[in-house]
Amino acid sequence: MDENQTMDHDRIMKINIEEEMKSSYIDYSMSVIVARALPDVRDGFKPVHRRILYGMLGIGNTSDKPYKKCARVVGEVLGKYHPHGDSSVYGALVRMGQEWNMRYTLIDGQGNFGSVDGDSPAAMRYTECRLSKMGEHIMDDLDKETVDMTNNFDDTLQEPTVMPTKIPNLLVNGGNGIAVGMATNMPTHNLGEVIDGCCAYIDNPDIDTDGLMQYIPAPDFPTGATIYGIQGVKDAYETGRGRIVVRATAEIESGENHDKIVITEIPYGVNKEQLVMAIADLAKEGRVDGIANVNDESGRQGMRIVVDVKRDANANVLLNKLFKLTALQSSFSVNCIALVNGRPRLLSLKECVKYFVEHRHDVTIRRTQFELKKAQERAHILEGLIIACDNIDEVVHIIRASKTPSDAQRNLEKRFELDELQSKAIVDMRLSQLTGLRLEQLHNEFNELMKTIDYLNQILNDPELCKKVMKDELNEVKEKYGDARRTMIKPDDHEFNPEDFYPNDPVVITVSHLGYIKRTPLSEFREQARGGVGSKGARTRDKDFTEYIYPATMHQTMLFFTKKGRCYWLKCYEIPEGDRNSKGRAIQNLLNIESDDQVNAFLRLKGLNDAEFINNHYVVFATKNGTVKKTCLEAYSRPRANGVIAINIVEGDEVVDVRLTNGHNELIIANRNGRAVRFDENEIRTMGRTSTGVRGMRLDEGDDAVVGMIVVNDPEKETVMVVSEQGYGKRSDVLDYRVTKRGGKGVKTLSITDKTGRLVAIKNVTDDNDLMIINQSGIVIRLAVADCRVMGRATQGVRLINLAKKNDVIASVCKVMSSELEASVEEESRSAWAKKSEEIENDTVGAKTAEEAAEAHLADEASGADDTDSDNVDFE
Repeated sequence: MDENQTMDHDRIMKINIEEEMKSSYIDYSMSVIVARALPDVRDGFKPVHRRILYGMLGIGNTSDKPYKKCARVVGEVLGKYHPHGDSSVYGALVRMGQEWNMRYTLIDGQGNFGSVDGDSPAAMRYTECRLSKMGEHIMDDLDKETVDMTNNFDDTLQEPTVMPTKIPNLLVNGGNGIAVGMATNMPTHNLGEVIDGCCAYIDNPDIDTDGLMQYIPAPDFPTGATIYGIQGVKDAYETGRGRIVVRATAEIESGENHDKIVITEIPYGVNKEQLVMAIADLAKEGRVDGIANVNDESGRQGMRIVVDVKRDANANVLLNKLFKLTALQSSFSVNCIALVNGRPRLLSLKECVKYFVEHRHDVTIRRTQFELKKAQERAHILEGLIIACDNIDEVVHIIRASKTPSDAQRNLEKRFELDELQSKAIVDMRLSQLTGLRLEQLHNEFNELMKTIDYLNQILNDPELCKKVMKDELNEVKEKYGDARRTMIKPDDHEFNPEDFYPNDPVVITVSHLGYIKRTPLSEFREQARGGVGSKGARTRDKDFTEYIYPATMHQTMLFFTKKGRCYWLKCYEIPEGDRNSKGRAIQNLLNIESDDQVNAFLRLKGLNDAEFINNHYVVFATKNGTVKKTCLEAYSRPRANGVIAINIVEGDEVVDVRLTNGHNELIIANRNGRAVRFDENEIRTMGRTSTGVRGMRLDEGDDAVVGMIVVNDPEKETVMVVSEQGYGKRSDVLDYRVTKRGGKGVKTLSITDKTGRLVAIKNVTDDNDLMIINQSGIVIRLAVADCRVMGRATQGVRLINLAKKNDVIASVCKVMSSELEASVEEESRSAWAKKSEEIENDTVGAKTAEEAAEAHLADEASGADDTDSDNVDFE
């Protein structure tokens, strides 16, 4: 060490670093909490906002004066009150002038103050500002000793510790901030509603949250939109924390070629540009089908985001998806933390109102005391002036006889028993004030002052009069600045359900060999006599044909099972509608199915939210090679976009059929060679979703394979319907098939010949069913099951459909309800839907909707059909 360098070891203090860090961090955190990040419950301001407004008032930057450069204001605030970075001051200033952030702006900005798209404001040297009228109103009576003042950072100036605001700014304009270990996030409210709530509290301090919510029903955001559900609002108002669901305002405009979704209001805090990009990304990534284009057409007339809907897409369903997948529906998490007496507290709505009212009471009392003091001082002076005017000649004589003004004051005090203030006012009085008119004015002013003093004393001594003054001032603010509510409220937190837009009509789901899917109203397929040639059912691509047709209703959930053993979910209304001649849409566009996979079976359900139902029903699989597996339905009750493994499929095998059972049913499996085996489902133990299964039927050598499986619900009423490749078919009694163990070869169910061709389908039917048969040419025939007589189990049956083309064969067979029952169902469904639509229009939700009642009735009418057979659920 250099000899000239010395070290004063006596000044070095050894301390525990852990204790020092703890102490320093506590000091820092308290500084952030109290002096930076959290608003005061009384005026709703953080120190930076309070200092900006006070600084602007100090330089006369008011609403009736020209704009000043924001840089001028920022410099004023930095130099006098706020020794921090200029960016934080400018950012706070700009926010108080942004109409999409503040329910009522406190600063009138000129220039680029940013935008709802998230654009940054221009530099402070370009923008200008001044106080808005409401911003000025925040500081009314500031010069009347209504609030405490404190020294600024260098003890050269004074600044207010709180604003004497007549505006409940914390509730009206909300706010947010992140402190150390805590944060605040408060929504904005309607000024008129909050003032009404404050007045109600003044009248009744014991009012509860429900009572206050009669006046302040919910937040009112500057960007409008709609609040869904009142429970989240009530939680926030009662506890200080809650989750409020806000949904954009959107309308569907019908055009000649396609519909448009027009969004005019978005949730508070949502970046419009990012929202538009998110919608566009959903379309590009294929996550949402049906979007043709999205444009932001916002301008001076207001916000307008237009989503063009593809021709074959349903705009209501698309809008509902956008609500779920984008910020069109957002949650505002309320965390009402503010400073109360310098300490952070979690506050309820009543507490926020209470502390504001108490602040207003304190301000009113202090202002009244200040005005009373000034009035008394003036009255005291007037008393002396009146005495002087009443004795003007003697007063003039005393003043002229005195050598100095001080002598004159003393002589006047002695003669008329005045004090120093009164005598000085007399000495300073000009001769022009000695006229008779001036004397009359002094008497009038004195009388008015005595009335004012009496009134001010009444305010101080009469609590009820003080309350009246507070309410009158608040109502004056309401009349001047109050406006209509922007955010609508939907009290029911039930989300819009796409089912609300559709009657629960029966439909036919059609899947082609190449994987095209569509839904068609069942009524488009007219009934024909047995042996007819059918009608054209679908326009398909070359080498494509309709392979599967499934009956369903619009509100049912479809579980699709692929040949590789995966499960996917889809609502029937999400399937594009097409007429009988349309080709449909590629199923890969609706489900994330691999290119080399295809749908081979499905289940349709009313819903997957009934815990009792899904835990007491089972999914039974049958594969091409005769394997069966049973798994609880609950394992398939959680939809995933990419599907789930439904069954483990070994190489060379594939899923052929899937059925729903109640745990006590019997199953019949049939193969190509015309044999069928009947056994109790309890022969199959319940397995996990990813298991392989056990043998259900022993197949013949060669290319034999399972063609289908049915669930026996009522052996006394049901019959077994089988159809062959060449259009032959027949009905047989279920009791003709004896119950055996699983794994057997079964008994003959159709006499297979060259004329009949091999077996292609097996169905369980009643006389209330129709049969829809489609060949590989796309020709569909619908015939009544009642027209097919019951025959022996081993016969070859009768011709059901004439195949016009050589080498044409039957592609698919499905069972539907009879035409008569279908007409009844459709009429009841539409009637129920119309009533439900009326309820939705009136924002009412009944305990049991008409639609549910219709469903229950239809279930009873389904001729003994049971929910547990996916092909025997007659549109319940």
